[in-house]
Amino acid sequence: MLLLFAVRMVRTGIERSYGATFQRLLTGQRTLAQASFVGIGMAIVLQSSAAVALLTSGFAASGLLSFAPGLAIVLGGDLGSALIIQLLSFRLDWLVPVLLAVGGYLFVKTEAKKARQMGRILMGIAFILISLRFLREAMDPIRESAFLPAIAEYLARDYITAFLVGAALAFVMHSSVAAILMCVTLVQIDAIPFAAGLSLMLGANFGSAFIPVWLSRGMPATGRRIPIANLGLRGTWAVICLVGVNMALRSGMLGAPEGGQTLVYAHLLFNASLLLLALPFCGMLHGVLTGLVPNPVTSQGSAPGLPVSVLNQDDYQQPNQAIASLKRELLRMSDLVGAMFRPIPDLYQHGDRSQIKAVQALDREVNSCLSGIRTYVAGMPTEGFGKDNAKVARDLVEYAIRLETAGDVVDERLATLAAAMHKKGVRFSKEGWGEITRMHEVIVANMQLASNVLISDDLESARLLSLEKTEVKRMERDSRKRHLRRLQHGASESFESSDIHLETLRALREFNSHIAAIAYPILYRNGQLLETRLITDMPAEEMD
Repeated sequence: MLLLFAVRMVRTGIERSYGATFQRLLTGQRTLAQASFVGIGMAIVLQSSAAVALLTSGFAASGLLSFAPGLAIVLGGDLGSALIIQLLSFRLDWLVPVLLAVGGYLFVKTEAKKARQMGRILMGIAFILISLRFLREAMDPIRESAFLPAIAEYLARDYITAFLVGAALAFVMHSSVAAILMCVTLVQIDAIPFAAGLSLMLGANFGSAFIPVWLSRGMPATGRRIPIANLGLRGTWAVICLVGVNMALRSGMLGAPEGGQTLVYAHLLFNASLLLLALPFCGMLHGVLTGLVPNPVTSQGSAPGLPVSVLNQDDYQQPNQAIASLKRELLRMSDLVGAMFRPIPDLYQHGDRSQIKAVQALDREVNSCLSGIRTYVAGMPTEGFGKDNAKVARDLVEYAIRLETAGDVVDERLATLAAAMHKKGVRFSKEGWGEITRMHEVIVANMQLASNVLISDDLESARLLSLEKTEVKRMERDSRKRHLRRLQHGASESFESSDIHLETLRALREFNSHIAAIAYPILYRNGQLLETRLITDMPAEEMD
């Protein structure tokens, strides 16, 4: 459990400090080879191939990533996860005190967001190393037990059972890194023979591919195809390797390999060979997966690709169901606003008029959502609905109004600024454009966090969203100061784009404020939101 917690701790720290840049890394235009290298790097950073697969599936479901590069990213993520196991298999116990000291200081004593999350990451790595040492020590007595030789010999002899046990272990632990590290540890301390460990390792590779399939089961078809394709490829190659390697071991063709490090090399070889063999076929598999997982048939009268409203007045008799339907409709509205906001960097760079009009057209759908929500809440019965439920419904209408205003910010300001920028033929400076894109990436991540807060009502997430709002304000203020410094130094590009740059910063900050408003009712209910920031107990003579 400490190992699982530590892996999650590292991933959480990285996602909170650098998660805003993941979309740009995953969805940028690139070849399949480049996409696979991105997957390798992302898996090393996140210490989880399943996390890479879920991120990729989410972007594919949103239409931001096509099938072939998405599958290449996931295949690369599996190899990156194997490289992490190679690093963690070394005896690095001497690093633990340093990581705990530095990480603990950063996490406890500093206030800067990235410094605190770096402390979380360093402590998580220290906990991984500690858990591996505990694992080795806990398994030492097992090595001397009377029943272990019989089990070990059975697993070495019946490699199909060992394969299934490894698959189940990886799925239950929800971490291929943790499952395979456990297999490596068992082989290192001679608790099981190498042949059994190899079958367990191949099974763990197969089982780990089930994790993103299971976790993405509620996504649209475009998001589910990539993990299903990965499962098919990994499962087929794992079974082929299982049969081939065990036949070679029994015939003596491979000699008598042993040791945990050899098992790590075998794991690396399995994932590297799968990547090289499968990469050329990523594009060809799209048609097969489209047939296996077809797109749902849209009902007549609804716009293709846009989900229909879920509001139903029959739910009034069940207040909890009515509130749930209201939240689902708000999620639909949030997705529409997100579809308007995500392409903004492309609009600024390319200024395609048809794309700008398509983004602005979505604002009519957002306005329609708000109208439907207001009508739905206005029709709720005053009796039998409950005071608390009525208060929640009013809060949700307030957030719907904020979402509609956020859509107006995109329609009337950001899209209009993008069109004006290309009409005038101006360009941002390299530094200014970098500041705007980083701010956009942070806000995209905040939109996902806001959706989570809407569904979960989680206090910690609401606090984090409120802190991120403050972070966006700081980014806007710092960018404005740097822009003015560039003007003082006579940067010609900054002079030409000054008005658009400053107005874009204000619009981005306002958009983020509307998105973050979902946190306010939760913070207020838990007594963590002040009514005002003004000092209310000043002496009268000081006020005079």
